[in-house]
Amino acid sequence: MSVSYILLIDFCGTVVFAISGAIAAMERKLDVFGIIVLAFVTAIGGGTIRDVLIGNTPVTWLRDPTSPILILLATFAAIVFRRTFNNLSRTLLIFDSLGLGLFTVTGIQKGLAINIHPALCIALGTITGCFGGVIRDLLLREIPVLFRKEFYASACIVGGVVYLSMAPFFSVAVAQTATILVVCILRLLAVKYNWRLPSVP
Repeated sequence: MSVSYILLIDFCGTVVFAISGAIAAMERKLDVFGIIVLAFVTAIGGGTIRDVLIGNTPVTWLRDPTSPILILLATFAAIVFRRTFNNLSRTLLIFDSLGLGLFTVTGIQKGLAINIHPALCIALGTITGCFGGVIRDLLLREIPVLFRKEFYASACIVGGVVYLSMAPFFSVAVAQTATILVVCILRLLAVKYNWRLPSVP
């Protein structure tokens, strides 16, 4: 595995989730402080829960200031260039879907690195990808997407299966890239074609 490549994935996930949090905050017309807070919790929420679960404490962003710096830069970029986002909802969906794929991979990789069972690595990837968005939605007083019928966590699970299926036959970088694309594309298609999991009547 290329350490620099997984770090790049992690940094990209941090940036895109920070932007998605900032866009969600701007859509609800929060002030600058609220935008920054929402960007932070969206970008680090899932990773923080993952790190606590696997005993990786202090959590990553407390040991390395790179992520907080990236979040701040991404947030201010989102604020400055907000007028270029013609449709905030659509832009939020794109960044959220991309972040979902990127962080699913980093979560799986963290689990594999400490020899956790592959099935539980998929769970870690799902937590890493989803729970920043869960915290964001709760702060905005919305029912989190994860708990609705939308195809959200399911995309992470499918991506995790793709990753574990490809890893024995392809390079890690190829498996990681394919997983990111699968999760992102599945999420976008699910919204476009209204794919939903069944609910209990």
